[in-house]
Amino acid sequence: MPRSLDIAIVGYGTAGQAAAIALSRDGHRLHVFERAAELGPVGAGFLLQPAGQAVLWELGLLEAARAHGARIDRLHGETARGRAVMDMRYPALDARFHGLGMQRGALFRLLCAAWPDAATVRRGCGIVAASEDGRRIRDTQGREHGPFDLVVAADGSASRLRDAVGGARLDRPYPWGALWCLVPAAGWPHLGELRQRYVGARRMVGLLPVGTRPDDPLPRLSFFWSLRADAFEAWAEAGMDAWHAELAALWPEAAPLLAGLDHCSLLARARYRDAVLPRWHRGRLVLAGDAAHAMSPQLGQGVNMALLDALALRDALRAEDDPDRAIARYQHVRRAHVGIYQFWSRWLTPVFQSDRDRIARLRDLAFLPMGRMPVARGQMLRVLSGTQRGMFGRLALPEGFLRALAEAPA
Repeated sequence: MPRSLDIAIVGYGTAGQAAAIALSRDGHRLHVFERAAELGPVGAGFLLQPAGQAVLWELGLLEAARAHGARIDRLHGETARGRAVMDMRYPALDARFHGLGMQRGALFRLLCAAWPDAATVRRGCGIVAASEDGRRIRDTQGREHGPFDLVVAADGSASRLRDAVGGARLDRPYPWGALWCLVPAAGWPHLGELRQRYVGARRMVGLLPVGTRPDDPLPRLSFFWSLRADAFEAWAEAGMDAWHAELAALWPEAAPLLAGLDHCSLLARARYRDAVLPRWHRGRLVLAGDAAHAMSPQLGQGVNMALLDALALRDALRAEDDPDRAIARYQHVRRAHVGIYQFWSRWLTPVFQSDRDRIARLRDLAFLPMGRMPVARGQMLRVLSGTQRGMFGRLALPEGFLRALAEAPA
């Protein structure tokens, strides 16, 4: 076991929660800061990939996640006319693999319950700056906290501590965002699939089964509607009747599920960033989750990468007695994995969310045939499952986890 350290975690989202569980179990003393006045999840639903499931297995939480999640075996995308554009099935990569659609609220509660000291989180305490050596942090009221042996900045894609580690190669908002909500799953015939519809690259609509929450036994779907970030207000002003008519024309099968939405406030607005940094740490300050590698949700990897970051940091602290060497080790391991996802996310996002309909027409013609070629299909499925490492490598998953997948009921 590593020596016990005083560790500050800034942000209590997925990366911060997972880090709190993993590091506290190794005997580290934690001080967690969250800028929100009340703890809770942000977002509707997500797809937990095999790589992220392996982390929950390591933390002893996979069975609980399965109890609330929805098994996903297929990702299917089509045009508004019903022409298939994408058809990816996990068993084509590994018969044991599948996705797990989950509500963010379900994962938040599972992670919160797994850390006995969650009540000690300092709520309403936004951290805005760090000292040169990274051992002290300052909040919005000018109060200083520390010194700590290590500060983990897990404060999301709009991180206020990202600049403290040095200049970013890229740090910009995406021009496209999304509208999100949860709807009851009753009557939806595709409960084992993520389904999407496209109108060129200007519109992408999706429905993902996301199961239940500990406080809500009703199975639900996560609904996604892409929209330019600068068009949110115009969409709201146009009114719900116009939007319902557009949805019905685009996807008649899905429209009845959303019929009960009678006000624009029932759809949450999401914006995204793209951030690439030459380094993830300075002194004893280290980034994790979206603070380290914000990217478009096009590949659906945000939660998975946050979970993997937390476990990699724990493992690095176990492997190295010196925190500085541990931080460097953590960065080396995670950047080797995350880099390919940032690359593909940056190049694929305009193919699905942009004004470039000409590119979308090429997508509609080429994407499905390309996905049927053995080499390309394997590459695409490894990226999807979170197991691609570098351009040609693979992320090794624990044998115990793979056995657990094989023994799990279909």
